[in-house]
Amino acid sequence: MASKKAAESTLYHLAPKGFWKRFRDAVVVNPEISSGLPLQGVNRWPPPASRPEKYATPATKASDPAQNPYWKRDVRRAYPQLSVVTQAGLSSLLIEHSGNQAVAAPAEGQGEGGAGAVAKPREVVDLSEAIATITSSAKVFSESKLPPSLPTPYKRWAPERAPDAPHAPHSYFPMLMYK
Repeated sequence: MASKKAAESTLYHLAPKGFWKRFRDAVVVNPEISSGLPLQGVNRWPPPASRPEKYATPATKASDPAQNPYWKRDVRRAYPQLSVVTQAGLSSLLIEHSGNQAVAAPAEGQGEGGAGAVAKPREVVDLSEAIATITSSAKVFSESKLPPSLPTPYKRWAPERAPDAPHAPHSYFPMLMYK
């Protein structure tokens, strides 16, 4: 008695019936080969898309319309905003913010319904004069207080010798390893 050594080719696959079975038997080279089409109820159980419940997306902060306004999500109109600083404006800002800031006492006659403090008109100073005025009164930068540098997204690489790759001790090895 011979034992079954091969898998049954039609056990989990569709097989033609009637006219198409006779046609296939007459035309095909190996009639024992499988059709390759799996039986829907046997191959995968439960079959795909047969579950009665439906998927529901979990609620997040982004799904709450009150916490997720359209203007925060609309990236098409997030244009870069231009900012213009003139030399006269920069010089007046430098002079204003160079010294210690002090809060002025309220003047007489400006009670609860008063007009408040009146801003003094700024005199236009050349930028080079403003810088000279600030640097003459106090030393702006020193070795301990350096000027700001541009931010870089990566650390600058400093070459540092690494141990050499394995090689014979007295052989010519021109390669230097760095990390």
